[in-house]
Amino acid sequence: MPDWKKQHAAPQQIDLLLFDQFSGHCLANTVEPLRAANSFAGREVYAWRFLTVDGASAVSSAGMEVRAQIPLARAEGDMLIAMPSYGYRRHATDATARGLRAAAHRYRVLAGFDTGAWLLAQAGLLDGYRATIHRTEMEDFADSFPDVSTTSDRFLWDRDRLTCSGAMAAFDGILDLIGQQQGQALRLDVADLFMSAETEQGQPGGQLRTAVRSKTLARAIAVMERHLETPLPLSDVARQCGRSSRELARRTQAELGATPQQLYRHLRLKQARKQVLETDFSIAEIALRCGYEDPSALTRAFKAEFQTTPRALRRDIR
Repeated sequence: MPDWKKQHAAPQQIDLLLFDQFSGHCLANTVEPLRAANSFAGREVYAWRFLTVDGASAVSSAGMEVRAQIPLARAEGDMLIAMPSYGYRRHATDATARGLRAAAHRYRVLAGFDTGAWLLAQAGLLDGYRATIHRTEMEDFADSFPDVSTTSDRFLWDRDRLTCSGAMAAFDGILDLIGQQQGQALRLDVADLFMSAETEQGQPGGQLRTAVRSKTLARAIAVMERHLETPLPLSDVARQCGRSSRELARRTQAELGATPQQLYRHLRLKQARKQVLETDFSIAEIALRCGYEDPSALTRAFKAEFQTTPRALRRDIR
């Protein structure tokens, strides 16, 4: 996968190359996590455009028309996502292949979502790569493109290529992109917004989400979320998870790229932001509700996390 460490202040430009009969579900699962990432980050970390090969509109499988903002030949950016979905074989033309090959020189990453891998492979842009595609097309894909190593992964990074096997996998692939580029805490926020919640007893409710793979980490998040107003020592959090402090730290670092202290602070500040936006509580009261002794301590931490202060955020929204 690309080295995302070399980031600049400008938002990442992600362009979606649409074709007639594209999946609206796949499109939403690609764009909505990017929109949510911008919202949670408090700034524009992603920008996106809708493209077609010729600059005309594209009509989804459900009849939704999307007007292209720019034709493929005039576009460049950080990632180009080919999204043909249904009826993709009729779009595997010489013109499409030429357009994609030319675009490969103008984008850092090429991606194929749903059946998009077929168009990339037909253009010779997956030769020597590992790639995945929608499971119903996997056998034909492997037979048609022997120079591509076909896998059954939901989504797959191989150097500067990303392929996804369907609409739900597109969501997973974009979440992974957000985690790589912007940090796993933001990935967790976005996943938490869209994914259903369950407690450890299987009852709905709470803030524990299925966004993390480790059961220990999921338990730790649940414990932290229950104790935002009066934060627990991390040793107590670990004990309630049946783990040592060292083991909790290891798992948090491995999955989220953060320490337990950073995770706990992020959850408290996330709750503070929610109360700033959704309540009329004073900043002093929000500080107490989120485990800060005074509003100045909250303001300093809030600005470091979200690049704005609670008062400025509330003023800007209102």
